[in-house]
Amino acid sequence: MSPGRNPDDETRMAAWPGRLLIQPELIYSLPLGRRGSPARPRATRSSLPRVFASDTNFVLPSNSSRQKLAAPQIEAVTFDVGGTLIQPWPSVGGVYAHVAAEHGVTNLSPENLNKNFARAWRAKKEFQHTYQDWAKLVDQTFAGLCAPPSQTFFPAIYQRFAEMGAWRMYDDALPALDGLASKDIPLAVISNWDARLRPLLQQFRLDRYFEIIVVSCEVGFAKPSPVIFEHAAKKLGIAPEHIVHIGDSAPDDVAGAEAAGIAALLIDRDKKGIEPGRISSLRHLEGILFPQ
Repeated sequence: MSPGRNPDDETRMAAWPGRLLIQPELIYSLPLGRRGSPARPRATRSSLPRVFASDTNFVLPSNSSRQKLAAPQIEAVTFDVGGTLIQPWPSVGGVYAHVAAEHGVTNLSPENLNKNFARAWRAKKEFQHTYQDWAKLVDQTFAGLCAPPSQTFFPAIYQRFAEMGAWRMYDDALPALDGLASKDIPLAVISNWDARLRPLLQQFRLDRYFEIIVVSCEVGFAKPSPVIFEHAAKKLGIAPEHIVHIGDSAPDDVAGAEAAGIAALLIDRDKKGIEPGRISSLRHLEGILFPQ
């Protein structure tokens, strides 16, 4: 049970990777710096770090995002959480099976539970990340395997995903956050989640990196609604065109951000191919946003 994840990723517990490429006709010019600080010099094609022109190349997002990233000064970076900074561990199905076994329901296959969960996630409608929404989704995941967990051990499942032990932080998360924090620009979270998110970020000590944490259950709107992105921009006090959002879902994070006038990059760790607007590691962010 992983809030804010897209269905295919739920079974893998990994986000989408790839690489960003600078296309020959595009000159990478990103004047940067915090509000009121001098913009960094523009990096022309000839002054790009060598790594950008070889195997680890970068491309600006296509269409409107390309223009946003190429011109306005970047004053804030926002992050999705599930699939971007942390992932369920060892998997959603693994956690489900373990909790079920603790309550006398044994010999369940984590792989089958993963498949059932992915199917239920794809079929969900008007999911608002409430306790009741999760109970219904978990019941669908266990359908035909045991009595509905909502009548038995669902509270234990819900609580388990509030604990750090059911999650792992991606190994590129802290280096990326540390690097961006050193650049004196505000960082923020925009996540489809519930009341468990803030305590979970505190357990990982990730909350200290973010000036604001915007959670769908508190705002009343979930990604891809532009409202949640606009809410974050308003709380930051920064115009949307000066914000870049990082997330693992093309429909939720990229399309949602662009609908609000915010540029977005897709974190794609599965290496499905080189496409505009994708990065294969959060370690690339500092080099993209602050080219030398």
